[in-house]
Amino acid sequence: MSKTIDYYMTALSPFSYLGHRALCAVAEKHGASLAVKPVNLPAIFEHSGAVPPARRPPVRQRYRFIELQRVADYRGLPINPKPRYWPVDPSLADHTIIALIEAGHDPLDYMQRIFAALWVDEEDISDRAVLAAHLRAAGFDSETVLPAAARPETAAIRARNTEEAIAADVVGAPAYILNGEPFWGQDRIEHLDRALATGRPAFSAAPFMDKPSSKG
Repeated sequence: MSKTIDYYMTALSPFSYLGHRALCAVAEKHGASLAVKPVNLPAIFEHSGAVPPARRPPVRQRYRFIELQRVADYRGLPINPKPRYWPVDPSLADHTIIALIEAGHDPLDYMQRIFAALWVDEEDISDRAVLAAHLRAAGFDSETVLPAAARPETAAIRARNTEEAIAADVVGAPAYILNGEPFWGQDRIEHLDRALATGRPAFSAAPFMDKPSSKG
């Protein structure tokens, strides 16, 4: 039976970009399917205690820039650690991905284009014209997808994805869920690969968490 990996991401995330191709390769290697689920990252941060990069201590901001370069080198990908259009509202880009999924399309190639648009090519992914161009380049009808992306129902799906991610103990983006076990960050793709290869039972924190006292 084919395994399904829930793939929580946002077009804003550089680490979603850096892990995207590697994740797709691992899924293909094991015959697993990817359930792509764009999320509202600030809402997840609010729940997990994380904060946006600009609000982190300077030492963590500096380390993030080093890590982006290091991971890009490891993955063999180009990156501009401080792109012109960042931070940017990823809502419309995320919604176009959802619209493609809802229409029965495979969004993975388009997602790679959008990631690279922001993190390599200095493009504004909140701009409808930019998204329309990448939709057409990926073989989709932008005049159909963009109106679908603007529907309230599409935003509701992203909100529901976010709630599901929080319930699954997702800390940030990207995150991958296999058999209920969360793998947070592109640097956990190799661990996900091993879990798929070995078929081991999912790990859980539950046995190690303090149980509520039955005493009044």
